[in-house]
Amino acid sequence: MATTAETRLSFTKHPHPAPVAADVRAQVLANPGFGTAFTDHMVEIDYTEGAGWHDARVIPYGPIALDPAAAVLHYAQEIFEGLKAYRLADGGIALFRPEANAARFNASARRLAMPELPEDLFVEAVRQQVLADKDWFPTVEGGSMYLRPFMFASEAFLGVRPAKQYKFMVIASPAGNYFKSGAPAVSIWVSDYTRAAPGGTGAAKCGGNYAASLVPTAEAFSRGHDQVLFLDAAERKWIEELGGMNLFFVFDDGSILTPELTGTILPGITRSSLLTLAAEEGLTVREGRYSLDQWKADAASGKLVETFACGTAAVVTPVGKVASHEGEFTIGSGGPGQLTQKLRQKLVGIQRGEIADTHGWVTRIA
Repeated sequence: MATTAETRLSFTKHPHPAPVAADVRAQVLANPGFGTAFTDHMVEIDYTEGAGWHDARVIPYGPIALDPAAAVLHYAQEIFEGLKAYRLADGGIALFRPEANAARFNASARRLAMPELPEDLFVEAVRQQVLADKDWFPTVEGGSMYLRPFMFASEAFLGVRPAKQYKFMVIASPAGNYFKSGAPAVSIWVSDYTRAAPGGTGAAKCGGNYAASLVPTAEAFSRGHDQVLFLDAAERKWIEELGGMNLFFVFDDGSILTPELTGTILPGITRSSLLTLAAEEGLTVREGRYSLDQWKADAASGKLVETFACGTAAVVTPVGKVASHEGEFTIGSGGPGQLTQKLRQKLVGIQRGEIADTHGWVTRIA
C-alpha cells in the first residue's frame, strides 16, 4: 500500500524545448478527430519495490526508452484509464469524477498484481498534465481533452512473476467526435467471439481485453457497423457490453435496464453517472440480465423504445440497428430517442458547468 509520503510527491517540470508550433496546433484543434494527435507534455512517475512511488515529473512528450526484456512486453502487466478535461461555461477547466477513475485504476492494478497508486497522486498527475497543455483544448463544438493515464511493468527480466519496477504515465489528446460515421445513431454487430469469462480480467481496464476485441471489432467494421457487441461466455445469450462501452435499454413503462456487473464487464464511470441521473428523472432503474432474443422481441413489439451506449470517449450514443448472422432489427425509429438525448444533455451540461453539479462530480482545476 502507498505511504502518506508518496501522496505528497513534488512534480519536477521540464519545459519542452521545441513545442508544436502555434499554427500547426491550431490546425489540429480545428479538426482533432479522436486519439490521433497528442499534446506537448506527459507525466511520468516511477515505482520501485521497497522504495514505492518516486520521481514525479512533467516532461516533453516523446518515445519511451524500454529494455527489450521489460516485463510488459512478455507478460502484459499493463493497465490504463480514460477520462476527459472540459472547458467550463465560464472559461475554466474541470475534470469529471477523477477520483472514480483513480479507484478503478487501483482495482485494475490489484487484479494484475501491480502496485496501487494513491488516489490523490493519480488526480494530481492528471491535473499536472492538463495544466501543462491547457492551450490544447479543441476549438470545435463539444471538444475536450482526452486523458490517458496508464501503468506498465518496466523491470527487465524473464520469468513469470509480478515485476518489481513500474512506470505510471499520463498523456493527453485533443478530442472531437469518437465515431467517424457521424450518423445520428450507431449500428452494432453481435460477435461470435467473447470478451471475457467469469474469473477473468473483464472488470479490469487492461490492454489484453482490448487486444482480444480487435478481430471482432474489425469484423463489425468490415460489415459496415460502428461497434461490436459481446455476449456472455458461458451461455452465449446474455448481453454484456460493446467493444468499449456499456449499454442501456429504455422501455415504454418508464424503466431503464443495464447489464449487471458480474466481473465480466467494465464498471463504467459514465454508466454509474447515468444510473444516478436516470433515477433523478423518475425512472425505475434496474441492473440485471437481458438476453439478445428478448432484446429483439422487445424491439419488435415496441416494448423497448430506446437503446444507448455510453463511455468516456463516446459519452452517450444512440443505438439504432443491431445485426448478427441471424438477421438484424431496428430499435424505435432507428434514430436518437428522447430519453437518450435528455440524459446526454444533462450529463454534458454538468461536465461543462452549464448545469448545477449537485453530486460533487466536477473537479475544477483552473
